[in-house]
Amino acid sequence: MPGVVLESDAWLDHEVGPNRFRDARLGKRFRLVLERLWSCIGQSIPMAFQDWSNTKAAYRFLSNSRVSEQDILGGHFEATATRFAASEGPVLILQDTTEFNYKREQPDLIGFTSRVPVRSTMHTICGILMHSSLAVTTQGVPLGMAAVKFWSRKKFKGTTALKRKINPTRVPIEEKESYRWLENLRQSTALLKQPERCIHVGDRESDIYELFCLAHDLKTSFLVRTCVDRLAGDGKHTIASEMEEVQVKGLHRVVVRDVSGKEQKAVLEIRYSRISVLPPIGKKSRYPSLNMTVIHANERGAPKGRKPIEWKLITNLPVNSRKEAVEKLDWYALRWKIEVFHKILKSGCKAEESMLRSADRLANLISVLCIVSWRIFWLTMVSRASPQMPGEVALTLREMQRLDELVKDTPKTSRAAPLARYTVKIAQLGGYLARASDPPPGHTVIWRGLRRLIDIQLGFDLAKNCG
Repeated sequence: MPGVVLESDAWLDHEVGPNRFRDARLGKRFRLVLERLWSCIGQSIPMAFQDWSNTKAAYRFLSNSRVSEQDILGGHFEATATRFAASEGPVLILQDTTEFNYKREQPDLIGFTSRVPVRSTMHTICGILMHSSLAVTTQGVPLGMAAVKFWSRKKFKGTTALKRKINPTRVPIEEKESYRWLENLRQSTALLKQPERCIHVGDRESDIYELFCLAHDLKTSFLVRTCVDRLAGDGKHTIASEMEEVQVKGLHRVVVRDVSGKEQKAVLEIRYSRISVLPPIGKKSRYPSLNMTVIHANERGAPKGRKPIEWKLITNLPVNSRKEAVEKLDWYALRWKIEVFHKILKSGCKAEESMLRSADRLANLISVLCIVSWRIFWLTMVSRASPQMPGEVALTLREMQRLDELVKDTPKTSRAAPLARYTVKIAQLGGYLARASDPPPGHTVIWRGLRRLIDIQLGFDLAKNCG
């Protein structure tokens, strides 16, 4: 069944997989670090390990030169591929970049992410960047990470002056930071081994012609929101001018929220067309023209309290009807799932509160926390997509018994399917009210509830041992 994960603690072994480290002891230490950070979601390493010897061993593991993020996530990548193979239909590979910012007295040991104006001067922010690919079913269930890349920046001077001398579109993609989009596409496609089922989804930053060509060469698909009005057809007009001639081919009604959180109904006019798109002028000799589908969804009228919806998507997938166009819009709307994954990393796992002093150590720690974050996200979403699954796929019998003792059934949980019932009970420990009109629990109440459940279970175990 799609997204199935092994029972409780057994899932840890599944995500760790066979030992990939140069020393078997490193593999054992990794398993312990993952277990402790899962048991103490959002806590510091000293709080998770409770004693100096194990805390020191965890620090040594994260700072070991023989440990990398690929070693840490290797087992998880393979577990993602296993879940992908067990699922059916197309799977969305969501790509995005996020920043982890830190306050340090020696920021050079970590590097920098960006420069922002503070009053009258420019301030350089200390931190590292992570570009990740998350495999998600079309029902929104995260299957796991498929690729990741960490890096930091050392300098920012001269970039504006360089643009005055060199057209950025003429610089080879291999020399740009945006090459990470191509690297992740290639890595995730190779990992999952079924390129025809993969749809690589990205925001406007991924509107890269080289990415379109790479997807074509790998025989996989992409769905990207555009920011560049490229030349099309005979080269004498652009995509935008050609789409202006396309008639509205259907309407799509959606519910959105304004800045105050109030729901509003929006009517989108949908246009789509198959267009021959040309490469940038400076790269015509390296890349061919491509036939791609362009989808425009524009909101009718001027809404109050928010900007009108205006989506311009490009894909190599065929679109021959309004239904297929709406399907692609729904798929792109799921791109927000990777933003949620990053939020769990930062808010739930507190990745930005670590006091580790170097970029390598932080990258290793964040890699471990990526597995923890995925597990929280998976537990939140799988009960929505497959509520009839047994509770054993997420919890042990002891944990389910403890939840039954701690949380009384409500009209909502008494009628719920098995997995949904226990997911709601976990959320109730985290502050979810479980009223009949409430939406399904979100990731915030899930991670709070998991922390409480683990602490309560530990307390019962200690009391039993002392007794």
